[in-house]
Amino acid sequence: MGTAAEPAFDRETLRRGLEGENPDILLSLYADDAEMRIVDRTTQPSHPKVLHGRDEIGRMLEDVYSRDMTHKLERCVIQGDEAAYSESCEYSDGVRVLSESMLSLRGGKIAEQTLVQAWDE
Repeated sequence: MGTAAEPAFDRETLRRGLEGENPDILLSLYADDAEMRIVDRTTQPSHPKVLHGRDEIGRMLEDVYSRDMTHKLERCVIQGDEAAYSESCEYSDGVRVLSESMLSLRGGKIAEQTLVQAWDE
């Protein structure tokens, strides 16, 4: 008798959530105890912003996707229990944002995410 395969991370759900600007779809990809570290100009590597659990991550996603901007999944690579993706965004005034995320997966869900982002100033 073989063992059941571990659920795979769903790239198309990630695309639908990002490009459809749907925080609920995106939140479904996270484990209940997920942790997200955000590094950017204001939360630098030595003091990243750290979000713990789906509630905190969900509030951040709600904020981001309530803004007047578009999102595009540029690439996504999945290998075993790790994944990485690039996302490009543009505000209605033309300001662009680029983010890169590295993911640790558990049971097909995001357990840890490190997001590095930069935007036009």
